[in-house]
Amino acid sequence: MPDARRDEVVERDVQDSAARSGGAADETEKPRRRQARGERRIAQLLEAAGRVFCTTGYTGASTNSIAREAGVSPGTLYQFFPNKEAIAVKLGDVLLDRWRTTHGQAFTPAHMELPLPEMLDAVLDPLITFNCENPAFVVLMHGSEIPGQMAEEHDALHSTVLTRVVEILGHYLPDAPRAEHTRTAEFIFVLFKGGLDLILSHEGAEREAYIRELKLAMFRYLEPLVGDTHPHCPSPLETTAPDS
Repeated sequence: MPDARRDEVVERDVQDSAARSGGAADETEKPRRRQARGERRIAQLLEAAGRVFCTTGYTGASTNSIAREAGVSPGTLYQFFPNKEAIAVKLGDVLLDRWRTTHGQAFTPAHMELPLPEMLDAVLDPLITFNCENPAFVVLMHGSEIPGQMAEEHDALHSTVLTRVVEILGHYLPDAPRAEHTRTAEFIFVLFKGGLDLILSHEGAEREAYIRELKLAMFRYLEPLVGDTHPHCPSPLETTAPDS
């Protein structure tokens, strides 16, 4: 075969091979792009569901209202979720993962060594911020009509946090019986939940004022119990009072 002819055949083989490789790469990328689009659509639907649940509650929400809030057709929604409960469960899973991260940031051993007012800041600030940024969490975790699976997860969540608070109280009050630790922990939950409801129902300066009130209530409740185990530190009210 003449050299020119041979070179032409070799060049054509190289081009064909490159074309086949490029086609294979393109076929690989297509599923990835579809998956990425699907993940973005799911995130869009979950964000819309969170807003709808906060506005109407779980019972009052519908797949149509969620699709409308997301700016998609009901048919598009049904490509990803078969019903409202599936959306709520998925959103609950996402929020629980975020909450577990926040819980880990709040309840660290180092925070437990701080003076009481500073410890309250270190523990409460991440928890309050999380709930303000994720209002659907309260709706889905504390609503009376939430799906059974989520109710079970809420009960497990409550039990986990209660156990952690009881352990912390046991560290500060080793001579007190466990029943007393449990009662104190349960009362802390009631204070936090009631204060959080007020915080979430306000915005701006009023929200900040209610955050201060919650911390002050926590301080006044806990200081007689654990104050002796912390270095002396002025109360939150004292630290925010104007100079006389």
